[in-house]
Amino acid sequence: MRTETDIVVDHLTKRFGSVTAVDDLSFTVRPGAVTGFLGPNGAGKTTTLRMLLGLVRPTSGAALIGGRRYEDIERPASVVGAALEASSFHPGRSGLDHLRVYAPQIGVSDARCHEMLELVGLADSAKRRVGGYSMGMRQRLGLAYALLGDPDVILLDEPANGLDPQGIVWLRRLLRIFADEGRTVLVSSHVLSEVQHTVDDVVIIAQGRLVHASSLDGLRALAETRVRLAGPDEERLAGLAAEHGWRVERVDGGLDVFGVSAAQIGAAAFAAGVELHQLADVGVGLEDVFLRLTSSPDAPASRGGVAA
Repeated sequence: MRTETDIVVDHLTKRFGSVTAVDDLSFTVRPGAVTGFLGPNGAGKTTTLRMLLGLVRPTSGAALIGGRRYEDIERPASVVGAALEASSFHPGRSGLDHLRVYAPQIGVSDARCHEMLELVGLADSAKRRVGGYSMGMRQRLGLAYALLGDPDVILLDEPANGLDPQGIVWLRRLLRIFADEGRTVLVSSHVLSEVQHTVDDVVIIAQGRLVHASSLDGLRALAETRVRLAGPDEERLAGLAAEHGWRVERVDGGLDVFGVSAAQIGAAAFAAGVELHQLADVGVGLEDVFLRLTSSPDAPASRGGVAA
């Protein structure tokens, strides 16, 4: 049985001189789920993770794991496993020797090192020097290190970097297994499409501020219906939209109509005698929603389903 260990970020702020990297950030990550920690490059994700791990001291606020600061956890590697960088390895050591350096500190056996290399698919490369590893292999080695202590909480910073498509599928399955075991999994990424097939919840930040926290379904609910509309008389199309109170956006060659179905538009156009040359569902994908949220960090944060 896993100990249910949550992550609580409470009004967390970090300033580096005149630069505010993290700005009054609050959110909660629940056990038994994979949470995507999302935002553009430079949004403050890595700084937040480093404050969670006690590597950076907050200017104000708190970053807690199971109600405790990282430095107050007695055997931290058995509670938290983290992989923040895929480059912090001694190039002259083998993958196995890298894990062996940390095994005595964590309190695990040599056999555990072999098990983790097998788990991440590096058993055949265990005795190769890390300097000859690809980026994807280094990502796998970082994950093996994070798992040495069999932790309840797993923090991964951009873990899909360098992985090939097969490796990304493997990572998704592994993270799902961890969540199903009751672990708390927080995965950062600057690309929503990398994690949208993996995560249950999302926390999105921009310029160090929270802009959205919810379940993935809650984020999907922000995606609006969009219909591409075109005809020989664009002004009559615009007039039809205005008459029905539809929100429209002019695009090259026509209009995009939001929040109404193609069937409704077609029926209204037929009744009004407006000729249509194009009537097609375009939709608004999650990436569009993500870009809209992160391009307006000053807007109030939206929440739904995840405490923030």
